[in-house]
Amino acid sequence: MTAVIDDSTGLIVPQWQAPRNVRALVTTRAGGLSAGPYRSMNLGARSGDDRGTVAANRAILRRLLPSEPAWINQAHGTVVADADLGLPDAEADASVARRLNVVCAVLVADCLPVLLADTSGRVVAAVHAGWRGLCAGVIEQTVEAMRVPPATLVAWLGPCIGAAVYEVGDEVRRAFCAADANAAAAFAARPNAKWLADLPLLARQRLARAGVSEVTGGGDCTFSDPRRFYSFRRDGTTGRMAAFIWRAGDAGPAAHLDNRDQ
Repeated sequence: MTAVIDDSTGLIVPQWQAPRNVRALVTTRAGGLSAGPYRSMNLGARSGDDRGTVAANRAILRRLLPSEPAWINQAHGTVVADADLGLPDAEADASVARRLNVVCAVLVADCLPVLLADTSGRVVAAVHAGWRGLCAGVIEQTVEAMRVPPATLVAWLGPCIGAAVYEVGDEVRRAFCAADANAAAAFAARPNAKWLADLPLLARQRLARAGVSEVTGGGDCTFSDPRRFYSFRRDGTTGRMAAFIWRAGDAGPAAHLDNRDQ
């Protein structure tokens, strides 16, 4: 088992070999106030939803977190923000935190959220890995920014668009294979000269190249589960889920949500 759903909140709780002082959560569509295509826990301030409603959704979630998340403006690049600096809305696609109770956050609606922690519980990170950022090296940049031996890191892959439905053009396959010939194993040919891409496998390959071998998760498809997940590829106009990770300084509001793999 790589994740459980907390019945009281609708949140996904990763089950992985992170140290006990590390907390991680991933939202679903459940528990919010948004309506229409954004129903209901839309956390994306730039999604087109009413900003007041998004703020109210974030306030609901904030009760489970030790501090306001270090929200970032994502651009499908490789910039890694230092969440400890407290810079609001930094232009980045990943963030790293070493201070207690500083919450790293990424927004997703088909792209892959990657959560990282070192086994001593000294540093955590959250990564927004769409195909562009993944291909450009956002995972490698994040591992480097964590400044610990990569072999001491553990990773968890959250919900994303699945390999059975994620159709891409040949330029995507060529871009990945140009950097690593092994990436060809993550693409399946389609009769229309397109390819089906396996984002979790591509992330696992990049993590392995960066020296991270302990990787779990990656089994939930956002596109195929409209009841639980937003999907930009499926719906176009839609909300955003969020993945959070932090180093807990005390029991905290989410202490009952145990991230340890049982």
